[in-house]
Amino acid sequence: MKLASLKHGRDGKLVVVSRDLSKMVIAGYIAPTLQIAIDDWDAKAPALKLLYDQLNAGEIEGEAFEEAKCASPLPRAYQWADGSAYVNHVELVRKARNAEMPDSFWHDPLMYQGGSDTFLGPKEDIVFPTTDGWGVDFEAEIAVITDDVPLGVSASDAASHIKLLMLVNDVSLRGLIPGELAKGFGFFQSKPSSAFSPVCVTPDELGDAWSDNKVHLPIISHYNGAVFGKPEAGIDMTFDFATLVAHAAKTRPLGAGAVVGSGTISNKLDGGPGKPVSDGGVGYSCIAEIRMIETIQNGSPLTNFMQFGDTIKIEMFDGDGQSIFGSIDQAVKQG
Repeated sequence: MKLASLKHGRDGKLVVVSRDLSKMVIAGYIAPTLQIAIDDWDAKAPALKLLYDQLNAGEIEGEAFEEAKCASPLPRAYQWADGSAYVNHVELVRKARNAEMPDSFWHDPLMYQGGSDTFLGPKEDIVFPTTDGWGVDFEAEIAVITDDVPLGVSASDAASHIKLLMLVNDVSLRGLIPGELAKGFGFFQSKPSSAFSPVCVTPDELGDAWSDNKVHLPIISHYNGAVFGKPEAGIDMTFDFATLVAHAAKTRPLGAGAVVGSGTISNKLDGGPGKPVSDGGVGYSCIAEIRMIETIQNGSPLTNFMQFGDTIKIEMFDGDGQSIFGSIDQAVKQG
């Protein structure tokens, strides 16, 4: 099943979207918003699935689906917790500054609590007053949406609480991160509003690509129109989504509609750092990673962070080349 939220008020208007993303039907008589649907998922999901099947079968005509009219599936959420499941990415960050990585990073996930009150729509500009010294970066990720998750849930039980998946651009201000981390309280100003794909999907929509609580497909990033990254999301993912959800719920329950992210998707190459797409590699899901590798190899980074006018597009395709979630497509603008 595929769902989206049209821009409408603070929490959007829930629509069911056809598998090929061409049609939609408003689902307000079942649930006016996705948050209301996920609050009572066991009761609402069967009716939404019936509507989805009817739309795909042509039993309902529907109307044209336009990604540009979408907010993020949850325009705001009660919880946004982003992990760092691809430890390769963390290892490169630390290596670039000659820091050892603690062994605990391989068995205890990193996670931060992000701002969830102002998610950006998938086609909304990333607006800042300046880029000078801020180090504007994108991060291509996958996220899950849960129903109510009990405190202390095990990883094996957490899997059943994963109800929907979507893509994320976790916008990061790399120039502000070191100063914030040095204070010992973690991210805040350095993690502005994130953007999510137009569509979220139930795990069964991925077929065999959803296995072991991971998505086994490449995530494609186009930076300024050129392919920047196409790493496989199911490779080098140290912590699967069930483990991340269980980690988030270790000391607190998670309310329905909690969003848990994977962190930047990152692949190794022959046991070492990856290569740019232009050099035969799978590239990267953020600028920071290529800058880390440039620093390791050359002593200093060569690639600049995002400037006004730069664009980022993030998408994922199935085995037939069909876009699964629609695309996040944003530009950095001054404002």
